[in-house]
Amino acid sequence: MSLFAQNNKLQDFKVKGFHLDLRIQVMTVPALKDFAKKLKDNGLNTLIMEWEATYPFQDHPLIPNRFAYTREEVVDFIAYCDSLGLDVIPLQQSFGHVEYILRHYRYKDLREDQKDYSQVNPLREELNKELFTSLYKDLISTHTSEYIHIGGDETYLLGHSAESKKKVEAVGKGRLYGDYIKLLCDIVVGLGKRPVLWADIALKYPDALEGLPKETVFVDWNYGWDINMFGKHDNLLKSGFEIWGAPSIRSHPDNYFLTQWEKHFHNIRDFIPLAREFGYQGMIMTSWSTSGLYSPLWESTRDIVDLYTIRRVYPISGFNLLIDAYFQGVNHIEALDVYTFVTSYAKQQYGFDDQQAIRFWEALRAIPYEINQGKISKEGLDINVLLDSAQIVSKTFYELRPRKNPEEFEHYRLMADIRLQYLTYMDIEIRANASNFKQEDVQALLKELEAIDTASLDRRFAALNRYLMYDAEIAQENELRNNKIRVLYERLARYKQNKWHVVHK
Repeated sequence: MSLFAQNNKLQDFKVKGFHLDLRIQVMTVPALKDFAKKLKDNGLNTLIMEWEATYPFQDHPLIPNRFAYTREEVVDFIAYCDSLGLDVIPLQQSFGHVEYILRHYRYKDLREDQKDYSQVNPLREELNKELFTSLYKDLISTHTSEYIHIGGDETYLLGHSAESKKKVEAVGKGRLYGDYIKLLCDIVVGLGKRPVLWADIALKYPDALEGLPKETVFVDWNYGWDINMFGKHDNLLKSGFEIWGAPSIRSHPDNYFLTQWEKHFHNIRDFIPLAREFGYQGMIMTSWSTSGLYSPLWESTRDIVDLYTIRRVYPISGFNLLIDAYFQGVNHIEALDVYTFVTSYAKQQYGFDDQQAIRFWEALRAIPYEINQGKISKEGLDINVLLDSAQIVSKTFYELRPRKNPEEFEHYRLMADIRLQYLTYMDIEIRANASNFKQEDVQALLKELEAIDTASLDRRFAALNRYLMYDAEIAQENELRNNKIRVLYERLARYKQNKWHVVHK
């Protein structure tokens, strides 16, 4: 019998939190406040803010982007959360995922690689200490939390530079990682705060745990995989450090055209009770708007014009169902009963009867497969099967008529129609890439591309998300979501005078 079954007095999580990723989908201040109140009203006490370039650093004016908040807005938001009793922990990536800083040649001496700007060189200790001490102090000046999250995940370039290679050869990657993480943690502790970091690299290189200050907190993120995927999980459990867990409601391979709803429900159902058994003291729901990987637009071999995120997902406005499932999972000892939760939610939130609630759940979970290089991730399926499924899903959502909360329900319809449009396009793209595709076939495909009405979906997207996001963001999201259609049309129409008008109907 498991510990879960034996012990009906499992301790509640000290930290019940939510992680907001603002890297590419910047929420308006009113939307942020509404979201914070929703978290508090549903039993949460912590919000981790991954501000990235939306934070208005005073001494580093190149870092904030065009959607950055003002200092007054940040201070006002933190004060509002404090009034609710919601602890706001700033997340400042300090090792990997720092393209948004290292893209500027002001910081070029910190780069591990002069063409891949994603990671700092851990051996540039004085420069790193100067930069991150400054950033941490700035965050402390506006935040009241006892914690600072320093990131530390997915450091793909460990041992990449000449200096790092030498250290790896001498003491291994674990010490290369651990010594630098210790430097960062010591800075945080020296500033009177507790450092929080993702646990994946420490799991992979357990010697990285050696020497870290006892105040350090590790966040074990697990999105449905074996607990030993990153490394021997028992090493973390026996380390003596405080540990929090982290499932996800938006993560790879989710994108604009696919949400693996059932996977995320199972993640909530399975991982939260497991974390209770392990004795984790906190639980943080992550919600990634992007993968954190960037593709640069170069002016020359070393100068970046701009960065574009790899993988974008539908805004958090469409995921109330999963957010409420997390509330249920984190606030109750019993594991989430996915089917019962979803059908009950559909009945209570949308006014559906039993049969309608079942149809809703079946539509959500239908054929959740991705396409890579023209291949379906599920062997044996072809694009026509996915298209047929997408048409049925879209039809189902339109046949279901919610008696309550119709605007929330409209997000499911829009997501289904975005997927249907994408698969319609992918069918065309796959045929264009076939070995027997010839010049005489071009005109037929052009007509099919012209028939794709992106403009109506763009308008619906803007209408549903105008409270959540800024107008310029919405325009950018629509543009990037439609780019593949535009590019293929222009490529095939290169000998004609036609101009792409798919989005101008």
